[in-house]
Amino acid sequence: MQPLEGKLAIVTGAKGGLGSFVTEAFLAAGARVVGVSRSIRQGDFTHPQFLALPMELLSGDAARRLAAEVTTRYGRIDALVHVMGGFAGGQSVAETDDDTLEQMLDLNYRAAFYAARAVLPQMRMQGGGRILAVASRQAVDPGAMVGAYSASKAALVALIRTIALENKDRGISANTVLPGTMDTPGNRAGDPHADRSKWVDPAQVAALLVHLASDGAANITGAAIPIYGPQV
Repeated sequence: MQPLEGKLAIVTGAKGGLGSFVTEAFLAAGARVVGVSRSIRQGDFTHPQFLALPMELLSGDAARRLAAEVTTRYGRIDALVHVMGGFAGGQSVAETDDDTLEQMLDLNYRAAFYAARAVLPQMRMQGGGRILAVASRQAVDPGAMVGAYSASKAALVALIRTIALENKDRGISANTVLPGTMDTPGNRAGDPHADRSKWVDPAQVAALLVHLASDGAANITGAAIPIYGPQV
């Protein structure tokens, strides 16, 4: 039996550099996957267990519509895998403008808050579920010139830890993973001369998320798990 057979997973940011790996890994593990992103299309993944829902999750109303549509179609939500996020940086805190701060909070914190808040009532009613989010090493090991990004990812880690504490009575686990720099097309384009041998393989991040979504990881909750590879 596949580890996620019979499970329904929502993957946000399903079409992105990491999101594509996560979507494929969850499908390969037997899950039915609802893939969410702004530009996703049904043809992006040909697996019969995949459903594309193109939408943005930048408001509470959008997240509630997503949760309602998924529960209407499938009757349950076993995992929210929040891969959606973004990066902007290169300025000190003193030089960071309001738009950059708001963008980082929207993409890396608020969207996760809205999505988790929308799916938790269903998970609590059914007596179980998994909330998983991709944060960043910089959430716990921040560097200079990326203050808004690091702070938004740190807020995400705190949010997921809080969700774990608030929902342990209903069999709901909540965890974040903290990748170092990953070998994605976007990172390759942004730093074409980097030594990619030290970058994290996104397939391994996806494999860890699959494990955390499985019944075998039910007792892992409230964790922020580093995935640093050779960058340790």
